[in-house]
Amino acid sequence: MFFVIMLTSCSKEEDGIYFRQIMELKKEYSSVEVEILDLVNIYRSKIGLNQLEKLDIISSVALSHSKYMANQGVVSHDNFQSRQKKLFSNANAKSVGENVGFGYKSAKELVESWLKSDLHKAVIENANFTHFGISTERNLNGSPYFTQIFIRKVSNK
Repeated sequence: MFFVIMLTSCSKEEDGIYFRQIMELKKEYSSVEVEILDLVNIYRSKIGLNQLEKLDIISSVALSHSKYMANQGVVSHDNFQSRQKKLFSNANAKSVGENVGFGYKSAKELVESWLKSDLHKAVIENANFTHFGISTERNLNGSPYFTQIFIRKVSNK
């Protein structure tokens, strides 16, 4: 719970038009995005946790935030609460976690940096999460911004 509170306190302004564009589901993933998802699942398996299932709606919400960060030129958790609410209502999420990053040259470098950070590692190691999504967006200078979102999905049964 502490982590979610910390993320929601970072909110400044709305993600604007990018956040409203999640109606189009992300279905294509870059090789870096696929590798990030794979590396996280490999790590989770090594420590005895369930592998997470990729969900396109989560990646679409992540895309809106990656575009926002690339436009702003700052890595942030701005508007996390809005992304969380969107996933509660559109993906049957019961809980949501998020990791962001900037400028890493490879998926391996990014995931290793998250695992060296207690807060980012806690999100990756949350045993309650069932699904995740990823998005990478480059700014005008070509620097990558990463958003990975994790959810615990409520069963439809």
